[in-house]
Amino acid sequence: MASLYEIEQAILECVDLETGELIDPERLESLFMERNQKIENVVLWIKNLQSDALAFKAEKDAFAERERAATKKAEQLKAWLAQALGGQKFSTGRCAVSFRRSEQVEILDENSIPQDMMIQKVSFSPDKVEIKKLLKAGQEVGGCRLVENFNAQIK
Repeated sequence: MASLYEIEQAILECVDLETGELIDPERLESLFMERNQKIENVVLWIKNLQSDALAFKAEKDAFAERERAATKKAEQLKAWLAQALGGQKFSTGRCAVSFRRSEQVEILDENSIPQDMMIQKVSFSPDKVEIKKLLKAGQEVGGCRLVENFNAQIK
């Protein structure tokens, strides 16, 4: 089967470019049918890939939920184990548990913390909605331009 590019070239060969006259109308019709079949096959392939992507996302989400549940359960069991052992070591031929001391700050009331103990986090990102409004109104915005896209809608 020919590529879409080859089909397009063959279609051009069926027409006299100087006069616009059809040289081989039967071949032209056949090429259009082949072109349409090629395009239909690509569209169906896209639909299959999109379906696969949705299935993969659903599976990924299911695994992420199972991961969260397993992590949460492991943390609950660790807390139970720490309470049961009271900080004492435990060891068998198949496992060992020991404890180490650590410290962490627990924030009870963030509003009571002095201002000089606070850090400021700032992030900036372009406001594309406002930039689009300005560009559509004919104004220039440095580092931006309005681009028209053609997005295929596959059904």
